[in-house]
Amino acid sequence: MNTIKTRGIVLKTQEYKENDKLLWIFTEEFGKVSVIAKGARKSKNRNFSNTLPFSFGEYVLYKGRTLYTLNEGRIIDSFQDILNDYDTLIYGSYFNELIDIAIEEGESHPIFIDLVKCFYLMRNKAIDLDLLARAFEVKVLKATGYGISLENCALCGNKINTADYISFQFYGGICNQCEKQYGTKVSAATYNGLKFLSKVELEKVGRLNLDMNTKEQIGKILETFISLNYRKKPNSLSLLKKF
Repeated sequence: MNTIKTRGIVLKTQEYKENDKLLWIFTEEFGKVSVIAKGARKSKNRNFSNTLPFSFGEYVLYKGRTLYTLNEGRIIDSFQDILNDYDTLIYGSYFNELIDIAIEEGESHPIFIDLVKCFYLMRNKAIDLDLLARAFEVKVLKATGYGISLENCALCGNKINTADYISFQFYGGICNQCEKQYGTKVSAATYNGLKFLSKVELEKVGRLNLDMNTKEQIGKILETFISLNYRKKPNSLSLLKKF
């Protein structure tokens, strides 16, 4: 079947030829797909608004040899109001960039629903954006096969309530009976914060209250896991450090 209908979020766009656009859409059923939208650069084109970055919609796509072609689309939510706030713009760009880097084309993932949740939570200012990003990173790592073991020692498998060391090589906490190497020491607050983020639904992340040092340590740990396991490191959040 060459024509598909699916919900999706536009991750990024690129100008193509005189009036067309190349789109990368993260779809609910078919994962990330590359799409050409003919004439979509023209403001009067019927597909202009539903091909903007961040747009969440229902898309009818025709599968060609190398690319999908956008036949039609219906906006569910454009999320263009996120562009009005610098922080939500940067975090929204980061979420899309992380998905683009972590998910291969044609791989469907349940993480799609979490991406949609992130945009609604950002818009409603319902949650600390930094904590939301950390929770989303944990979910993306798990969804792509790089989940962090925090309930059991990553080496011996024994159950642990907490740990003071996380191994980047073995993807998790290391108990006091095992050799601690290829990782980093962590505080109890950092370890327990990561455990909470790994289990909680995104809309409940706001229940977590962390001091700045703990948030920074969690951020550095997840940044390391991401840089070690994906083809490149996302850089959208670096723009926040410049202001």
